[in-house]
Amino acid sequence: MKERARDAVSDLHGDSVFVPNLCGVESILVIVLLCELAALIIVIAGSGFGARFVDDLALMSIYTQWLGLTAAASLCWARKLLLGRAERTVAITSFALVLLVAVAVAECAWWVVNPVVGAGAIIPIAHAELVWRTLAVSAIVAVLALRYFYVQFHWRQRIASEAEARLEALQARIRPHFFFNCMNTIASLTRSDAQAAERAVEDLADLFRASLADARAPVPVATEIDFVERYLNIERLRLGTRLAVEWDIDELPAGARLPRLSLQPIVENAIYHGIEPARAGGTIAITARVHDDMLEITVANPVNAAPDPRHHGNRLALANVRQRLATLFGTRARLDAGAAGDRYLVCLAVPLDPAR
Repeated sequence: MKERARDAVSDLHGDSVFVPNLCGVESILVIVLLCELAALIIVIAGSGFGARFVDDLALMSIYTQWLGLTAAASLCWARKLLLGRAERTVAITSFALVLLVAVAVAECAWWVVNPVVGAGAIIPIAHAELVWRTLAVSAIVAVLALRYFYVQFHWRQRIASEAEARLEALQARIRPHFFFNCMNTIASLTRSDAQAAERAVEDLADLFRASLADARAPVPVATEIDFVERYLNIERLRLGTRLAVEWDIDELPAGARLPRLSLQPIVENAIYHGIEPARAGGTIAITARVHDDMLEITVANPVNAAPDPRHHGNRLALANVRQRLATLFGTRARLDAGAAGDRYLVCLAVPLDPAR
């Protein structure tokens, strides 16, 4: 989860094959390195650092690379055919495929490569011994690799489930506070301004629908801005002219995404700590800009010279948003907060391309 928490949350649930995709560049590089390591161990264990060490290592390297890359290509091809199959079927089929590749490579090496310079000139052991040695080593490696893939796959599934549950829990914690405030506002409007109360109910319904949606998937930044505007519509009914909002978000990239309802708690904090305690109210400034492949959104509110002790916060909202950012984007996202003169600034930054 620390490396690709976002991938674990979004991808594993639809993939039932525990054998990983071995067609990627990273996987091929790992296979090449492991095959070379295996060749080195076999040569050292067999003949040590003798006069033919370099020649034996070169020959064994070619053989192990041939065997490893062919087996990986076969598993990569078979993986698409094994989608949706039972894990036992996947394991047996993969194991049998590796053994089949091992026999094919051994036979090809003996009957095609070896006769090029005369039988026995390249391969110093008998035909049957070459096949059985190749089969034995391939079987051991296949069992260990498949067991590792199986354990790793289920570990990642468990991490994905835990991350999903954590996201749901974190998102659920933001609901009661602002919903209670909104309901109090609507209750106060039902007698004095029925139309305003009806609009507030519609905005609250949209916010409630958003809060119940899938917490795993980030939403476009424009959607999150719309959530904030609906929330501000409700707060304006309660605070009236005491609440002013300045927007500077003209250059929002279309592909940028944010955790659902991550900006709204920050704006709510700004109102609760910066606007409500001041008799004259104040202005909340919301700005967005792109810097170094990051989308940075800053929410600024006035700092009161004599803060109301009833509005002393415990920073749960900011901690909640910070944890959700870390769960979805890892260390690439951040949330900074602090006073700057007579303003309190909260800066939320997320990568424009979370997949990188």
